[in-house]
Amino acid sequence: MFDTGITGFMLLATSLVMLMTPGLAFFYGGLAGKRNILGIMIQSFVSMGITTIMWFICGYSLCFSGDAMGGLIGNLDKAFMHGIDLNSPFPGNPKLPEFVFIAYQMMFAIITPALITGAFVNRVTFKAYLIFLVLWQLLVYYPFAHMIWGGGLLSRWGVLDFAGGIVVHCIAGFAALASVFYVGQRRDRESPPNSVPLIAIGTGLLWFGWYGFNAGSSLNVNAITGLAFLNTDVAASFAALTWMAIEWSLQRRPKFVGLMTGAVAGLATITPAAGYVSLPSAVVIGIASGLVCYLAVHLKNKIGWDDALDVWGVHGIGGGLGVILLGVFASKAMNSAGADGLMLGGTQFFTKQCIAVVGAAVYAFVFTYVMLAVINIITKVKVSEAEEDLGLDASLHGERAYDVGAL
Repeated sequence: MFDTGITGFMLLATSLVMLMTPGLAFFYGGLAGKRNILGIMIQSFVSMGITTIMWFICGYSLCFSGDAMGGLIGNLDKAFMHGIDLNSPFPGNPKLPEFVFIAYQMMFAIITPALITGAFVNRVTFKAYLIFLVLWQLLVYYPFAHMIWGGGLLSRWGVLDFAGGIVVHCIAGFAALASVFYVGQRRDRESPPNSVPLIAIGTGLLWFGWYGFNAGSSLNVNAITGLAFLNTDVAASFAALTWMAIEWSLQRRPKFVGLMTGAVAGLATITPAAGYVSLPSAVVIGIASGLVCYLAVHLKNKIGWDDALDVWGVHGIGGGLGVILLGVFASKAMNSAGADGLMLGGTQFFTKQCIAVVGAAVYAFVFTYVMLAVINIITKVKVSEAEEDLGLDASLHGERAYDVGAL
């Protein structure tokens, strides 16, 4: 009944996407100041536990079961995995067990809120973050996952997002910006990354896992799978070198952290387009990502927004840019299930992509800001000045990343 090749590949892709969350923890942990390494890493790892529980209880059902509220959200018919057994096929590809699709999509739900945490590093209490983790998925992630991937409103309207430009990166990036506005600036904005090698390990794990993120989103094993895989690597490579070239020309030195940041920006930007555009288009998207995301981070720094680890500039702008460029370069010749973009006369499709990005960004920003204000009524969101000065590792968790007294 089930295809062992497709099932095996999707289990591998699921494992790769799971690996991205520890990769993100290493990436953010290396970028954070030395007093806040564990504080930022635990926020990624705890999402693996809480999101899995939520996914089992109601998350999968709200994203991928039925339709409610005019296509804004699913229903609870499959809550607690009701009605799903060993022989249940995934409706989108009957050769794949639904259990595998459930696990695959769960990994996306795990990493998306974890992306936001890089923006408010060393400023948010752990208790407030746990409440935020639950509410944000219920009110922001689940609706967009359903609207685009679950057959909801935006999907029926014709919006395309291959692997999460809107569903993952755009909404996480603009939620991050809202959190920065709400919690304000760090008291110490000058602390450098504590471990560049740790950033490198995180980047490597993210890049490796991204093949499962994008290629796996074909939910099959065919030419589109290979296209998405290759487009992912090409765009990331061109974005990384573009970012490095810009910094090299402006600062007279090639920066390793810049190279890795550019790679992540390219990965985020190609994500929505990976299975819908040609290889030359992926090259253009990669170069555009390196340039635009670098400018976004530069603008953020100039204005003074304290997005500590550049979540908005890399993921928010990168994800949104990728969705818009998909509206430019999409081609049915590459993927018959896609659309023709602006370059092939698809003006209407391009317009829909732009509207969807703006709507998603505004929704995520407003809901996140209001959500944090509500959470602050329940428990304080921002740490005290004394806790921030001491560092969250010691003040909130009573631990430290390195035993400096040991050999």
